[in-house]
Amino acid sequence: MYNDLLTIGPVTFHTYGLMTAVGIISAYLTAESGAKRKKLDAEQIFGLVISCLVSGYAGSKLLYILTVLPQLMADPSLWRESLSTGWVVFGGLLGGIFGGWVFCRMKNLPVWKFFDIGMPSVALAQGFGRIGCFFAGCCYGVETDSPFSIVFSHSDFAPNHVHLVPTQLLSAAGDFALAFFLWAWDRKRKKRDGEVTALYLILYSAGRFVIEFWRGDLIRGAIGPLSTSQFIALFTLAAGCILFWVRKGPGKGTDRSEDYETRVSYDE
Repeated sequence: MYNDLLTIGPVTFHTYGLMTAVGIISAYLTAESGAKRKKLDAEQIFGLVISCLVSGYAGSKLLYILTVLPQLMADPSLWRESLSTGWVVFGGLLGGIFGGWVFCRMKNLPVWKFFDIGMPSVALAQGFGRIGCFFAGCCYGVETDSPFSIVFSHSDFAPNHVHLVPTQLLSAAGDFALAFFLWAWDRKRKKRDGEVTALYLILYSAGRFVIEFWRGDLIRGAIGPLSTSQFIALFTLAAGCILFWVRKGPGKGTDRSEDYETRVSYDE
């Protein structure tokens, strides 16, 4: 796959960047639509997205640096390169959740209501991001003899001219399926605020844990027999299960919603 999309003078636009932008815009538009449908303050979505992006970027970069810290300590010249390359999705996810929580608290917004409309959009954005990974050749899979494989010829990241498991496409398909599942749950089966957020954590973590067995980019580090992402996935999966159980309990569905909805209706 070719990651170089267009070159104008000294500037080259990459497909990875394009897909990332498409994902962010799609997430913003779908979350804004969800807020309007639920009669929430849709004008807050832009600020929420920006907060999540900034904190997500920081979390993604920080976790990446931690995974390659031994190499950076051994060769300090790699620090500059590490600032422009290398990201860890789980770091971005955790950082984004933290940034979203801080934003909602600062604006006195119902956290679980806004998280529930945001999480399907996050999965959607991740799906587009994985398509970007496919074009760039990063996040590649292990070698395989299966006919269901991909061969790169111009990748700066993946091994070229060998058959690899298309982990990027599998991840993208899983992310898109997760987004639509969460939207369906939110419309038809949701009974308590926070359920959609919990289901995102459970299903994304489980899917990520499984797909890691076919990832070939081992530079991301490992903790014992597990990759760094698999290790983190165990905790986010557990957190999702606990959150789902807690939010399903009696009296957990309001999240200050009555006061908030009264205030929004009054303002309107």
